[in-house]
Amino acid sequence: MSSLAQPAAANLVQSVDWLAIAPPTLAALVALAVLVADLFLAERRKALLGWVAVAGLAASALLLLPLLDGDRATFCLAGDADVCSYSADRFTLVVQFLVLGGALLTALLSVTALKDADRRLPDGEYWFLLLSSAAGAALLPAARDLATLIVALEVASLPAFALVGIRHGDRKSSEAALKFFLSSVTATAVSLMGVSFVYACTGTLYLAQVADRIQHVDGQFHTLAQTGVVLTLVGFAFKTAAVPFHFWVPDTYVGAPLPIAAYLSVVGKAVGFTGLILVTVIAFPSYADVWGPALAVLAALTMTVGNVGALRQRATRAYSAVRLLAWSSVGQAGYLLVPIAAAGYSDDPRRTIGSTLSYALMYAAVNLGAFAVAALVGRTRSANRLADYRGLSATNPLAALLMAFFLLCLAGLPPGVIGLFAKVTVFSAAVDAGLGWLAVVMAVNVVIALYYYLQWTALLFRAPEGDPVRHRLPAPLTAAVTLTGALGIALSGAPQLVLRFAGTTLF
Repeated sequence: MSSLAQPAAANLVQSVDWLAIAPPTLAALVALAVLVADLFLAERRKALLGWVAVAGLAASALLLLPLLDGDRATFCLAGDADVCSYSADRFTLVVQFLVLGGALLTALLSVTALKDADRRLPDGEYWFLLLSSAAGAALLPAARDLATLIVALEVASLPAFALVGIRHGDRKSSEAALKFFLSSVTATAVSLMGVSFVYACTGTLYLAQVADRIQHVDGQFHTLAQTGVVLTLVGFAFKTAAVPFHFWVPDTYVGAPLPIAAYLSVVGKAVGFTGLILVTVIAFPSYADVWGPALAVLAALTMTVGNVGALRQRATRAYSAVRLLAWSSVGQAGYLLVPIAAAGYSDDPRRTIGSTLSYALMYAAVNLGAFAVAALVGRTRSANRLADYRGLSATNPLAALLMAFFLLCLAGLPPGVIGLFAKVTVFSAAVDAGLGWLAVVMAVNVVIALYYYLQWTALLFRAPEGDPVRHRLPAPLTAAVTLTGALGIALSGAPQLVLRFAGTTLF
């Protein structure tokens, strides 16, 4: 009896591929280390915690290098090594690079922001929350079952709520955190209900098994399965800030510390889009006739509303620069949705997803760069109006040139070749999928976006009004601006590297 029990028990014990899970695990461990160290460090030495966080995120990103030699998987189903909860494939590594790189640049911006705040922001809690969110965001692209996917999504989101509202006594910050919290909780509730319906119909949470079994549910469960698919997709649409689930974005970006607004615009968006890709392309490919058209309509609405919202910003309005970047990020989300929608019409949807990742990598670099320059101006102009950027070239020529470059990349104009390349890639995905009408909508929106991006660019080189204000560049902020600028310029010189890195066969 005992001899039979031993093999059965042995089957339940799984070996863990520690190298595969190392990047998010290290970020989580550094988060705990920072929280504990905060208890023992004197106030005057707590700035060290920021550099520990920067080093931890850099080390987590470097741990991706040993994983490039081949796909890895762990936490697999006993008796079936092909069905796993964690997969470190090409798709996972690309998104983890984006997430950890974005979190690293956010950390560099935050070092200066915390110093300028003069202890009004709690160092230990700030770094713990940022690292925890980054760990959850890095875990999410590796998730291959619905439970891990939802848990990773919440680990990435919950610390972000606190980071938005971390400025105690600040009304704007509290209001922004509340709006963000309510919208995200609604999204989570809807997603969980959808996941529970899918599980009731299929009896499994593994994405690969869901894809197979949901095609063969009993007739009496067919409506339940359809409802589960729709609710799951709606929940992730909230997370991507797709219209009409975008209402929280402008106020949240204005109320949050500027580095956190940058983090949400890149890493937060990557989390939502990654989850959406996993559930559509891997779990629900048989429902492509449902989510394909739905995402195409969402993409058209999102890019249009986002760009029109950005177009309406007035240069003299307080926080108009941050609001314009917020509305711009909504418009960019529409472009990111296009290849996912196109995957619903494609014979090989997993290849089409490469266009979304290529665009996301470009967007991450240049948008973080734009926020870095906004953080520079915000150090002396707390209202951060568009009018405050007038004449920046007279006081900080390099910052003005880089800001102009970032804006031209977002607009898709030379010399921002990487932005043009990314938009052409997305156009190509729409046209190849037979979505000509969506390509036309995108073309119209690109023209709308040109106006406000060029208008901001022109302000940088106009004669300043009144006495020019010089903006001092601290070392961490200099590093963030330089890294994003160098990355954007390098990729503009060799844009094909983005598509090669993102890969055409991702899973």
